[in-house]
Parts: sequence; C-alpha cells; structure tokens
Amino acid sequence: MDLSIRNSRLLPEKTVIALIFVSAGPEVSRWTDIVLKYHWLKGTRAQYVHGLHQRYGQFETIKLRCVADPVQSGPVVRVGTDEVDICDPTAAKAIHSVKEGYKKAPFYEILIPGTTNLVNAIDVEFHRRHRRLLSSPLSESSLKTVEPTVDSYMKTAIIGMRREMEERGAVDVAKFWLFMTTDIIVELSFGESFGILENGKDIQKNQYIEDLENLASRGAIRTTFPTLISLATKLPLPMFKETTAAVTRLRNYSEQAIARYKRDFASNPAAAKPMLFKKLFEAGEAGLSEEEIRAEAQAYIVAGSDTTSTTLTYLVFCVCRNNEVKKALVKELQMLSGDFSHADLRDLPYLNNVIDETLRLYAAAPGALPRVVPPGGAYLAGHFLPENTVVSTQAWTLHRNPLIFPNPEKWDPSRWEHGNKEMHDAVMPFGGGSRVCIGKHLAKMELRLATARFFRAFPNSTVSSLEGMSNDDMEPRAYFLMGTKGGRCLINVGQD
Repeated sequence: MDLSIRNSRLLPEKTVIALIFVSAGPEVSRWTDIVLKYHWLKGTRAQYVHGLHQRYGQFETIKLRCVADPVQSGPVVRVGTDEVDICDPTAAKAIHSVKEGYKKAPFYEILIPGTTNLVNAIDVEFHRRHRRLLSSPLSESSLKTVEPTVDSYMKTAIIGMRREMEERGAVDVAKFWLFMTTDIIVELSFGESFGILENGKDIQKNQYIEDLENLASRGAIRTTFPTLISLATKLPLPMFKETTAAVTRLRNYSEQAIARYKRDFASNPAAAKPMLFKKLFEAGEAGLSEEEIRAEAQAYIVAGSDTTSTTLTYLVFCVCRNNEVKKALVKELQMLSGDFSHADLRDLPYLNNVIDETLRLYAAAPGALPRVVPPGGAYLAGHFLPENTVVSTQAWTLHRNPLIFPNPEKWDPSRWEHGNKEMHDAVMPFGGGSRVCIGKHLAKMELRLATARFFRAFPNSTVSSLEGMSNDDMEPRAYFLMGTKGGRCLINVGQD
C-alpha cells in the first residue's frame, strides 16, 4: 500500500540518517510520508507545509527574536522521509537552475503518465530542445499576432456575462473565465476551439471541461496510488478507472485535433489558421514529430486554461470586495480609449499591481515543485542535503514570507507601489529558472486584457450572496494547480 511506512519512498540508510540531522520538522516525517500524502489528497498540502514553516522554520525564529537564544531552524523544514521544503529566494534560484544540476523529481512522470512534454520532462536535453523550438511563438513580440483572437474571446465572455446577469441575477465568473481561457488555448494549440462561449444561452460544460476541472484532484490520486492506477482496468474501483479514463480522453482529443490540423495544413498551407505549432509543421523533420506536438499541445491546454482562469477568478473576487482598490483600478482603466490594446495596458501601474498581488497570494501552482539534489549533495540555506534528496520550494510559502511581505495574508496591491528587488525575487507564480512556464507572457496578456475588459464593462461589481455564495466557496484547494473549494464565484455585475 503506497501510504504505508514501509513503502513511503525509502532511501538508502545513510541518506535517511543524514536528513535526520539537517532539518527541523515533525517526528512523523522521518519515518513516513503518510501525513504529507493525506494533505496532498485533500488539497491542503501547501497549507500544511506552510504550517510546518511557521512551527519549525524561519517564521518560528522570527517569533522568538526577543528570546536570548532563539531556535535557529532556518528556512528548511523536513516534510517527508526524503523530502525537505525550503523558503529562501536564493536557494529557490539555485534549485531551479539547470546549471546547478537539480533535475525534476520522478513525481512529474507519475503526474503526467504515458507521455513526455515540457512540463514533466526530466531529461535536460529533451527540455532544452523542445523549449528552443516552442518558445518563439510565445514570446511577447510574437503574441501580438494572436492578440485579436485572444481579445475576441474576452469580448464574447463579457456578452455572456451580461446575459447570465439578466437571467440569473449574478454571474459565475469562475465558469466564464474557465470557458474563455480554454477556448483561447485550444484554438491557439489546435487551430479550432470548442466554441463554448459562442453557444449563447446553451453555454455549459462538456466532458473535456469536466476533465480539466477534475485534473488536479485526479493527479493527486495518481501520484499517491501509482500502482493501483496502473491496475485500474483490472480493478473494480470507479475512482481509479475514471482517473485513467480522463487521461485517455484528453489524449484522444489531442490526437484527433492535431491530425485534423495536419490534414488542413497539408492540403493548403497558406489557408491554415495561425497556431502556436504552425512553424513546427512548416519545419517538417527539423521540428517535432506529430506525437511530440500532440504531447505539447495537451500540456498547453492544461497549463493554459485552469491556471489563468483561477487567477482571474480570485482577482475579480478580491477587487469586488475592496471598494478602494476597485475605485482606483476603474479610474485608471477609464482613462483608456475605447479601442485599447494590450500595449496600452502593459505599463499601467495600478492594473499591474493588482495582478502582481493576486499572483502573490493566489498563485495558480502554489505547491511543491520538486527537484532532486545532484550527485555529491549540496548546501542550501545553510544545510547540507545528501544526493537524491527531494528538495521543494512552494510559492505558497515564499510569497507569504513576513520578512519580505509584511502582513502577508492581506491582499494589498499597494505593497507593489514601491516593490523592491527582494520582493520581485521572492515571487515565482510561473515557476523559476529555465523551467519557468513557457506561456508566462500569454498568461500576462490574458490577465491584463480580461481585467480591463471586465472592470470597464462592470465597474460597479460586487460579490453576490445569491445561492448561498460565501467566502467559504473561495477557500483555496491546492493540488498541483489551485482551485476554489466551491468551484464557483458569483458576482453581481450591476449596471454598466
């Protein structure tokens, strides 16, 4: 059983003994990962690890500064039998630097099984080659060509929101942002979207959307019970069967969409719609194989839909319950002309402060990004870690370091008015180093355009209490990607 002490990623004895003396943490973490895995399955791992930092790590040292001889446990806490978590920007930079020799942990291959792409690739050369071929269409300059497509979906989303407000009395922005970001990334990846937002009154979730929504929790199941998942077709366990079926459905859709675009491109290359992989089709054998393109396209959809939609959901929720922030944001946006573009938004100070603060407190990937300590071991944040130790950093804790962000749990865009280098170095909502999210610039474009479109259209928006909507609905559930506990966010968009 994967949760047992006996099978909790046991290491060579010398590694376990070394770890016992290098970091603070709960006694149970020396012998089993069962508590960590419990919180992983529950969607509260990030909060649990943050609590360990507060109890055993540098946050405890901060509390005890008035004591003559404080407990100097530092920013390293032990979270599992072979895993530590570090809350230190300098260490995080080293961990996420390929030059330092830290490779992604096997966790990623279990999280995304049966395929290899930029997200789960452990091999450095594989990642370097794919990123080199894929990065150009996602650069800031290249994204200008797809901005009209992106912005058109945002305008369609606003139309749908108006309609839902009239019919329902509130707008579920979480739903609309997910549909919008999914339509955008699917069209940019495959040349044709689901057309969810274009269905007018019939807007509803399809199977693909449901699979995307459940992907995070199913990923937790897959990485906790890898053996049972591999036997899912032979075991009468619905939970494991559905987890496997969802992966198959996502793969099948990707294969069909790529094959369709390939046929269209072959018949008339000039007429083929612009997409993020068009240059790879044009490159032929010098590019990626059809299977490699399919794998990357599938990763793009997962990484480019639920992530941005979650950030937008929390942004709207936070702005709508803070009148001063809302007034300042709307005032800045009202200075724009009616035909504004992303170029007009890129350097708006308050808009970017609002986005940066939301990314700080509600990073879409808030939990562990595990790496493996290279041969020979390494010193990190004053601790020696033996080779093969899994070392993680998590945005949830890095972004809540009270030494860098006073009153860290408060959503306060004004903190970025005088944001310094230390603050910017401490945040990593898109990961870090050479493995930073390749879609970072697309995400920033979507965040700016969607925020501007929404609050220009609905400047008087407030959080709704319709259908029992409450703050409890917005409690974070943090698996590999974050979502809301209630899966909804109802907003009264008021009058235009």
